[in-house]
Amino acid sequence: MLSKALIQERLQTRFVGRKLFVFETIDSTNACAKTLAEADTEEGAVVVAEFQTQGRGRLGRPWEAEANENLLFSVILRPSIPRPLAGLLTFFASVAVARAIDETGTAPAVCKWPNDVLLDGKKVCGILLENSLRGETIEYSIVGIGLNVNQERFPDPLRHRATSLRIALGRPIDRIDCLARVLLSLERAYEDVRGGDFEAILADWTSRCSMFGREITVTQNNDLVTGKAVGLKKDGGLVLQTPSGPRTIYAGDISLLPSP
Repeated sequence: MLSKALIQERLQTRFVGRKLFVFETIDSTNACAKTLAEADTEEGAVVVAEFQTQGRGRLGRPWEAEANENLLFSVILRPSIPRPLAGLLTFFASVAVARAIDETGTAPAVCKWPNDVLLDGKKVCGILLENSLRGETIEYSIVGIGLNVNQERFPDPLRHRATSLRIALGRPIDRIDCLARVLLSLERAYEDVRGGDFEAILADWTSRCSMFGREITVTQNNDLVTGKAVGLKKDGGLVLQTPSGPRTIYAGDISLLPSP
């Protein structure tokens, strides 16, 4: 099991992870972090678990991860930024994780809209961000991260769509060092975010995304939208050029269409 003492010993952060809760098994790190945030737990507190019985991804989907092999954690942040900027926090988290992955020596991590990080075209990390609003300001944000670290086998139908750092690098990864690296990257990126400045984050995210200028299909429940991905709006919405004109998408699953 991950050691709280060793994690805090290796941290290089000022506040992220300095308040740390480590569990062998929990229902959901996001659910626990939300309870702590409601009880006024300080910003930067982190909930880590070896296994989640009710781990969640985007759109309420279950997040499946092998016990004792990966990193499953949630961070409490209190950015106090205006409500219209709430959707940009996912881009901040994605870029912070991607930067930390790059430092391990893999090929550059790729960001996929809206909240996935890929290696070799396969998902290595998923992010679930949940905000609590007070009026027109964000009261707190829970940044939930599931990072595949040492898992080598994935169940169907994930086998051909998921990967891990161990698979990408061909060697086992020290999970404590990996966690410390990700938390430091989050803290560094958060400096701009606290001031509402997402310019550098969005520039980095865009440079890591391969879909712009490509034809894509977005699945929203039973609705399919096809068009060329042409950019992001200031609030993080994905702009598509469709046969009927520009359209902004805020949720859905995207698929790249084959290049002609």
